[in-house]
Amino acid sequence: MSAAERPVSEGQEPERGPLGPSGLLDVLGVASVVLDVEGRIVLWSPQAEELFGYPAREALGQYAARIMVHEQHLDLVVKLFSDVMETGQGWAGAFPIRRKDGSTRLVEFRNMRLLDDEGDVYALGLCADQTTVRRLERDVALSTRTIAQAPIGLAVLDTDLRYVSVNQALAELNGIPAEDHIGHTPRELLPGIDADAIEAALRDVLRTGDPLINQRIVGRTPADPDREHFWTISLYRLEDTAGTVLGVAGMAVDITEQHQAAVEAETARRRLALIADASARIGTTLDLDRTAHELADVAVPELADVAAVDLLETVMEGRRSSLGPTESAVIRALAVQVGHATEALDAADPPGQVARYGPDRLVTECVRTAAPVMVARVEESDLPRIARSPEAAVQLGRAGVHSYLAVPLIARGEVLGALDLKRTRNPLPFSEDDLLLARELAARAAVQIDNARWYQNARDTALTLQRSLLPSHPPVTGGLEVASRYQPAGASAEVGGDWFDVIPLEDGKTALVVGDVMGSGIDAATTMGRLRTATHTLASLDLEPTRLLEHLDKITEGLDHSIATCVYAVHDPRLRQCRIANAWHLPPVRVRHGHAPELLELPTGAPLGVGGVAFSTTTVDLEPGDQLVFYTDGLVETRQHPLDERLDALLELLDDPDRPLEECCDLLLRTLHQPDNSDDVALLIARVLPPS
Repeated sequence: MSAAERPVSEGQEPERGPLGPSGLLDVLGVASVVLDVEGRIVLWSPQAEELFGYPAREALGQYAARIMVHEQHLDLVVKLFSDVMETGQGWAGAFPIRRKDGSTRLVEFRNMRLLDDEGDVYALGLCADQTTVRRLERDVALSTRTIAQAPIGLAVLDTDLRYVSVNQALAELNGIPAEDHIGHTPRELLPGIDADAIEAALRDVLRTGDPLINQRIVGRTPADPDREHFWTISLYRLEDTAGTVLGVAGMAVDITEQHQAAVEAETARRRLALIADASARIGTTLDLDRTAHELADVAVPELADVAAVDLLETVMEGRRSSLGPTESAVIRALAVQVGHATEALDAADPPGQVARYGPDRLVTECVRTAAPVMVARVEESDLPRIARSPEAAVQLGRAGVHSYLAVPLIARGEVLGALDLKRTRNPLPFSEDDLLLARELAARAAVQIDNARWYQNARDTALTLQRSLLPSHPPVTGGLEVASRYQPAGASAEVGGDWFDVIPLEDGKTALVVGDVMGSGIDAATTMGRLRTATHTLASLDLEPTRLLEHLDKITEGLDHSIATCVYAVHDPRLRQCRIANAWHLPPVRVRHGHAPELLELPTGAPLGVGGVAFSTTTVDLEPGDQLVFYTDGLVETRQHPLDERLDALLELLDDPDRPLEECCDLLLRTLHQPDNSDDVALLIARVLPPS
């Protein structure tokens, strides 16, 4: 209730405002005229002066009919006056009056009889210009109908923030009859909205007069208590013509549908972006574990709070899987990703671990039926069917897992495994749209995972073949202490054709070989095996290094146009010499006490398989304690650094001639061979022993 509406208690003076314009009556300019029983003017208001044009000194005491109306209306006016005075029944209507300047104006009259305390009778006339009255009537009617029929919610609140007027649209938005709003505050009627924010906005508009336009609010009303709605509200201060603050007017529009449409559009945009991101990020290499991690990384946190990528163990072994209704699923975890610290991570299978899931588990159902399994709202009874064990089910419950989705990974008609998704922090359950997105991600990733799986199987086969072809040699032979290493390329690269060999010869001599078949995969490994066998056979003939390389060149030329590099050396402990021939290979390093490690200056020759190019033999002196380090280009070549820089790094690492050879091999590989190197490495180090 505003201050103007509060009742005045006994003995209390009513509140008085300033003189001057105070609202509707001033706009109308209502004039007051009082006549005695004879029709003479006894009271004449300032508004009457303005309306009729006569000042009070000229009007008082005059017969009203003579100065206020035209002669032709005189009889009618006298009769109307007599009826009011004799019967006491008032009269209202429009009548033409004559102003002092002779002009005529239609005036609205309200005439009534007055009686004073002595019994004397008077006539009171209230007058206003009809044009002004009609304009205000139209404005009021237009405003009233506009408010009543407006499709948006409209309300007026007083300075105490209590409703004084509410239209039907707002009553329907709030779910409260319009009349029940009156006298109450929004806080009292709408507990489901942020009352503090609403009241703060209302008071700010009252205080500053600055309107608030399209402020978004969210909440629930009795009209729809189970669903959040979104509204935009606009507020502005109401003032009368004198500037007195009357309250605040507000407009409210329900934009829930528009908001939902905008959210759906944004969700669709983000999901398209996620699919595009998945296309760019998943399958960047042919490494199976990395591909699985890329899928899990894409799914979190946009789609799930916890994501796991699991493959059937039979698929990992290269066999097709077909589960019966009562069979368990043996699954290998490849990747797990979480969007935040959660106990659900402890409940997941660690990457690399193999777990058995019973036939009643949801992930088993997913891979058995090749169909998604979704539990939109997870109950406590669902957790044992999701987790791998009762302990894991308890952990998932504590982590707050409330929604679950498993999507099969299917490539070329074969079920490889499943993408397992859980929500803990995201409050929304998985929806059909989420299911479609998960299936799209799974379909794209499954092809990449299958490619990586087959590539890894082929790589493992080639690596097994290559390892079987590499020699196992004694640590000491022919006056030499020998150590060697073979390091395959990074997991995403194919196996190469690098090899080394230590071949005992007659008279205590030893042949040392390091070579590299250009290319990769099983073909390269097979060619490497053939060249190694040929080298063994030729070395047994005690050929000069140049002659041996010439024979290898012809053999390589006949192996499907293969090309290889090779260094062949024969150590003779009696002569304390090593005779070396090179076929386009990186030069060995000689390490000696009292000297800096050095790259041997050898004629490079041509690669094996080119044909028709002569080779040269270089003799190198070797004393007890001296070392020769043979290696393939995978140890020192990278795309980021010049070869000279890498060779200098190799020489720096060989600064200690007394370092144990096994330790030296590990140091070189650990320091120089990058984990993501796409080339394999063969490394062979020989140290000359003192004569026995």
